[in-house]
Amino acid sequence: MTQRNLAAVLAAPLLIGLWVVVLTQPLPYVTYKPGVTVDVLGDPDGEEIIQVSGQKTFRDDGELRMTTVFVSRPKPATVNLFQLMQAWVSKDDAVYPYDAVYSEGTTQKSSEAEGRAEMASSQDLAVAAALEELGYQVEIAVVAKVVDGEPAAGILKPGDEIAAVNGKKIDGASAVGEAVAATPAGQDVELDIVRKGEKQTVSIPPAVKDGKPYLGIELTARFEFPFDVSLHIDPDIGGPSAGLMFSLGIYDVLTPGSLTDGKVIAGTGTINADEQVGPIGGIQQKIAGAREAGARLFLVPPDNCDDALDAQNGDMTLVRADTIHDAVAAIESWVDDPDATLPSCEKKKEAS
Repeated sequence: MTQRNLAAVLAAPLLIGLWVVVLTQPLPYVTYKPGVTVDVLGDPDGEEIIQVSGQKTFRDDGELRMTTVFVSRPKPATVNLFQLMQAWVSKDDAVYPYDAVYSEGTTQKSSEAEGRAEMASSQDLAVAAALEELGYQVEIAVVAKVVDGEPAAGILKPGDEIAAVNGKKIDGASAVGEAVAATPAGQDVELDIVRKGEKQTVSIPPAVKDGKPYLGIELTARFEFPFDVSLHIDPDIGGPSAGLMFSLGIYDVLTPGSLTDGKVIAGTGTINADEQVGPIGGIQQKIAGAREAGARLFLVPPDNCDDALDAQNGDMTLVRADTIHDAVAAIESWVDDPDATLPSCEKKKEAS
């Protein structure tokens, strides 16, 4: 064996070892991949995901699929070059810098706990949004804080429920600020409140802030539902992004007939008590997951439209859903006519 051949034989294992180290070395990136989709109208393991007690329900054909993303775990379980290369070449996967996804000190345990908390909150909001869309009044505006030195100090207390402003019934926390701001100049703000179960009326001379009447209070929302609605989902699925699909599923279960007309519809988006659909992460991976699950229509939060237009949606129709009301209307229009003109995503124009 020549000296050159001997050197090559000896170097080969070293080179292979070097490549193994390079390919498996943890790198500061996170990968996003399409996750599972779940039909919120379904009954996996014989238990319906949406359960209602004390109100008539309607179970029909069709699917409303919530979508998920598989995100690589926080440190110390980082990804390696081989995994990054797989994600980079995939049309459906994505790669992000680690610090753009996880904050310093995040662990798998803390990440899962945060996801479970967000999921629980999203379920309450989904029930509230669905029932509000059906005409029920479920949100109560509650005083969370009274700012010292401001007009409401000494008059309102944390825990006070605000039922009406200037004689007008309030249908949620956001409506309080609007009603106060609409108070005519020079007029006291009259509030009908409930304090420890007792009703009373108080008048507060407002201050003026940004040209509008101002009381100096912070509000939160509390919900009172007329009947029990519960959601039973795999505890390993976390986050708030299923809110829209949960609310649509509840709406469908509580109304006669099939909202989907037996078809498969998917989507994503957070939901609040005002029925507004909010942005989520991993929209392109969620669209890919819905495409593979056979969905024909996908509901997109307005703030995710730009990224959604770059997704591999195949022949699945993308529809912008600003509110649960808009989503219901779009589904009904599409069911009646798949070629109907629906709210669509459009690329934002760059500032010149």
